[in-house]
Amino acid sequence: MRIQSSPLALLVLAAAFVATASAQTSVGLSIYGAFNQSTTGNNINQSPSNSAGGLIELRHISNPILGFEGTYSYNRANQSYSFSTASTCPVSGCTPQSVKANAHELTLDWIPSLGIGNLRPFGVLGLGLLLNQPTGNQGSTSDSTQAVYVYGAGLDWGILPHLGLRFQYRGNLYKAPHLTSLYTSTDKFTQTAEPMIGAYFNF
Repeated sequence: MRIQSSPLALLVLAAAFVATASAQTSVGLSIYGAFNQSTTGNNINQSPSNSAGGLIELRHISNPILGFEGTYSYNRANQSYSFSTASTCPVSGCTPQSVKANAHELTLDWIPSLGIGNLRPFGVLGLGLLLNQPTGNQGSTSDSTQAVYVYGAGLDWGILPHLGLRFQYRGNLYKAPHLTSLYTSTDKFTQTAEPMIGAYFNF
């Protein structure tokens, strides 16, 4: 009995091969620079300081369309508050206030990607929580938690069978954190740009 091959059957087999060949689970560790955007609103200027940070990723790629990851990242997130005009000064006066803080971020991201030899370009689109937490005993401060929207792109470069380098850019969009009761919130969205370099291990 002769088995006839059809274009549809070949297409299904090719898709299954690509999906199997591109499937991978990895853990990644990256360092980054957090470059923050200032906001102005409600007669308040809020200026975050730039800092360095670290990111841990657990990623699973099933095929070029179905890829997901969970991430945790940390960086310093000091904030400086001041009045945009001197016409209204409360009890605290017009002296700018600096709040030392840490930022902790948890996200769940969609990762579309395409394996080309030992290179894998990928996209990032996700949602998570950003916790800004004042440090020490600074007085008149409190934690601030916001939803964070994540976007970006990157490239995995495999250098050994289970080890590679990861280059990526991630952008965070979120409401400016309100950390001090001495100033009202700017109530504005802000962005953080995070260029990253790191390594990943496939298992």
